[in-house]
Amino acid sequence: MSTAVSLLEHTYADAVPGLVANWTAAPAPHPSPLVVNDDLAVELGLDPRQLRESGLLTGTVGEGVQPVAMVYSGHQFGMYQPRLGDGRALLLGEIVDPQGRRHDLHLKGSGRTPFARGGDGKAALGPMLREYLMGEAMHALGVPTSRGLAVSTTGEDVPRDTGLLPGAVLARVASSHIRVGTFQYAAANGGPDVVRALADHAIARHHPEATGYLDFYRRVVHAQAELIARWMLVGFIHGVMNTDNTTISGETIDYGPCAFMDRYDPQTVFSSIDHAGRYAYSHQPPIARWNLARLGEALLPLIDENQDAAIEQATAVVQEFGDVYERHFQAGMAAKLGLREPDPDLVADLLALLHAQQVDWTGFFRAEDPRDLFLDREAYDAWAARWHPELDRDSRNGVNPVYVPRNHLVDEALTAAEGGDLGPVQEILEVVSRPFTVQPGRERYTEPGTGPFVTYCGT
Repeated sequence: MSTAVSLLEHTYADAVPGLVANWTAAPAPHPSPLVVNDDLAVELGLDPRQLRESGLLTGTVGEGVQPVAMVYSGHQFGMYQPRLGDGRALLLGEIVDPQGRRHDLHLKGSGRTPFARGGDGKAALGPMLREYLMGEAMHALGVPTSRGLAVSTTGEDVPRDTGLLPGAVLARVASSHIRVGTFQYAAANGGPDVVRALADHAIARHHPEATGYLDFYRRVVHAQAELIARWMLVGFIHGVMNTDNTTISGETIDYGPCAFMDRYDPQTVFSSIDHAGRYAYSHQPPIARWNLARLGEALLPLIDENQDAAIEQATAVVQEFGDVYERHFQAGMAAKLGLREPDPDLVADLLALLHAQQVDWTGFFRAEDPRDLFLDREAYDAWAARWHPELDRDSRNGVNPVYVPRNHLVDEALTAAEGGDLGPVQEILEVVSRPFTVQPGRERYTEPGTGPFVTYCGT
């Protein structure tokens, strides 16, 4: 094993120098690793002990390592912002793990960059722990995601609306941080040559089997369709599905006001900034498709020299999203219900019943007797008479989690951590890292919250 410093590469910055700015992290007065993901470190080929001592987790790098801030555009809640970028984040470089897979090592909360938009560039401890926790939960659930390598305190407080909060830096790992918004910025500011260089890098990194730029686009559309289906199957709501938070790799990134749905309601919204419900649970598939249409616009010059022909081809590809999403979602629901073949009508009627009866999404699929969850038992019995699971319970339990990060318990744990008690965070991490296994004594982690719940970005 080695230290990360000796392994960092920078192929992205080399490929598209116009899409990055060389920058360094703001010094942390008294940096201290609070949570370190030893398992992930080992997967990356890193020595956890050396990592803790290196200073890299808060941005201290040696010679030969040049961190960069990445620039991108984005549609935020439908409104185009021509320049966004890493306002409080840095790409330290890339790590190639022992299996030959390339990963970004990225910091969040490391200080203002040239792309900062009025903020202080810092991060509070609670939101950084939330992203770390959510990433580990999603990874354990089998959902493609960025992961937290560490959360370190900085030794300084940061001012927020609720007062002074302990500052922190998140070190996170993803297969890349290339976004739809990255292509939007390249198209608007660099033209076809920069878009081509970015696309060539993304193809080599994520979709090397692509036979051309149109096929690359198709593979991104399909990867995102599968990702969103996985979100929906576990009841996850991202909260900020802007184009700058939509990846080319098909991974979940930038956890902010995200949450897991308790009682099933397709209009569920948790985010305090989503006033119109644009990113509600049921809106996630069409929003993803809309975001991918913006990617298609950026790729048009590469798809065909004739713009009309390029539009026709790109439109046909993005229209595949619905069928691909539905195929993955229905296959996932069949597995959750123990069916050998998808049954869309049975699923549609179940969703209507869960909504009408306000039944907990996660709890329903793991219940010994789901009938006990319904006030209207006759309505459930009528649906259940059509439900004939063909797979045994063990097979179903392998896809239906017992535990997801329950919103009220996550908030409770983060509040404790901000007060100096990391115990609740450590316990909830242990619980959600083994989501399919019943853990005696941890029944409270299966219970939904009561009443409305609101999540905040924490910026």
